[in-house]
Amino acid sequence: MKHLFYGIFFLVLCIQAQGQMATRVVYDQFENGELKSEAATTLIYQNGVMTLSEPSDKILYFSDFNQAANVTLIKNEDAWYMERTPFDSLSAPEFLPDTATIAGNLCKKAQFMAFSNTLEVWYTEDLVAAGCPYRNYLPTKQALVLKITVNGNSSLIARRIEGVQLDNPIFYPASMAAEVDGPEFESLKIRSRYEVVPVFDHQVVNFDPSLDRPSFETSNNSNVHRLSNGTVVLRKIALPNTPFGYVHAHLTCASKGDAYDRTGSVFMLPDSDNMTLLSALKDSVNVLPEFTDKRGEHYQGISATESYEPAVELMRFFTSFGAGHFNTIRPISMYDWAHRAEYNQEVTALIPHQDSLWIGVFIGNYDKGGHEINLELRFYPPFESESAGRQVLLPLVNTVNVLEMSGQNYGKLFRTDTLRVSFEIPEGWAQGQMLFTTTGHGGWGEGDEFVPRKNTLLIDGKPFFEVTPWRTDCGTYREGNPASGNFANGLSSSDLSRSNWCPGTCTPPFIIDASSLSPGTHTLSIAVDQGEDAGSSFNHWSVSCVLVGEIGEE
Repeated sequence: MKHLFYGIFFLVLCIQAQGQMATRVVYDQFENGELKSEAATTLIYQNGVMTLSEPSDKILYFSDFNQAANVTLIKNEDAWYMERTPFDSLSAPEFLPDTATIAGNLCKKAQFMAFSNTLEVWYTEDLVAAGCPYRNYLPTKQALVLKITVNGNSSLIARRIEGVQLDNPIFYPASMAAEVDGPEFESLKIRSRYEVVPVFDHQVVNFDPSLDRPSFETSNNSNVHRLSNGTVVLRKIALPNTPFGYVHAHLTCASKGDAYDRTGSVFMLPDSDNMTLLSALKDSVNVLPEFTDKRGEHYQGISATESYEPAVELMRFFTSFGAGHFNTIRPISMYDWAHRAEYNQEVTALIPHQDSLWIGVFIGNYDKGGHEINLELRFYPPFESESAGRQVLLPLVNTVNVLEMSGQNYGKLFRTDTLRVSFEIPEGWAQGQMLFTTTGHGGWGEGDEFVPRKNTLLIDGKPFFEVTPWRTDCGTYREGNPASGNFANGLSSSDLSRSNWCPGTCTPPFIIDASSLSPGTHTLSIAVDQGEDAGSSFNHWSVSCVLVGEIGEE
């Protein structure tokens, strides 16, 4: 009995060990016949399942020969999702008479055409294992592809085929996954590649003078604060603790009753020891440093001082003429009105590498219904690791009067004055850029909204940048502006060219090379050829300027 027991025990061990056996194929990558990367791809086959993935990967790729289908799996918020593509639905190959010996195996040849590309595939059917490093180009259900070449110059070629004993079976959680269709799965795949930080969700920005001043206690800083009679919303957010290479601000805005195109601004208040707009939001605009122009008008908090930092503008945007609320109120045959305006802008250089910061949105309006916004920041990983110096972020100027409903003046000073601000370039300054955003306003026929005006920037009195900002593409966005007025000549108000903005769009900054600025103190001067006012109608310019760069590593 003892010998029988040990014999059975040994047999069970052998069966278990055999159950963990797998075939591994290692492929090298070649470009134009030259080795580009060793072990570029690894294929593992076990018990009718081929995988190209590690269990820790966000997206898992399999070919299931038991089900005769490619299976792709992804985990999203603790739930698994699966896309299943039967082999029979894959592209059919053309079988060719050529043969070649690869990794010691005689291989046949097949060819696929896909998206104007030619893929040549060499495969064997003589091994237990099956699969292809490009899963959609499997010649037969018994094929193990050992070489695949795209357009005659890019190849994956098997270096070795070996039996391996795995510590655990292939991780294949298909049984716990919900099956979804291809478009939905593609959306899940894309979404898994970056991190989203929600900021505002279906948030109303309107004019509501009945609002009480909110508390800024630490316990509720992550809540949404509605300020300046409801035209500013503000919230403190936590940033991802993983490295990021790119950041995009994604905003949507729909009318909840306001018919007009309004100036909007997404802004950031850094966690700084200096005074910022947060001081005014907690108290009043009177605490901010003032500039007085030659006409005696006062402008609060528009330029940096030693103790004050203006808001960093992440995105200048303009609401549409009524997208959403007015879609059914003003129907026009053949016009498919947009339900909302959408804006997406890269803001990588403007996001500091810190734990948290304040994000606000301003829409200048006096409408009770106002607008409804959604805002999120999308953090994308870098394409590859790169060493970088310490980030430098110097907010210099911002004349967008985000506290308009709290008494902050419009940027009217350029009619008689030049705006000047001093700043300090640190030692080791590198990769310097100036981000300059400018839009002109004055909404009557001869106002600066509709008349090109030159903007001039000088550093230490010397010309630095000059531009006449102008947009001629506003007609592109007609279907985002249902409440726009129609003129007798066939044009709509939203079609008209403007001073660097269009209703329903965002205005990106001009990117100006500032790498040549030497360490030390400098003065930026901004002049605009602002036009004359007309009675009670006035021109004004919304300009913001931020210096970004790095302090290089020693």
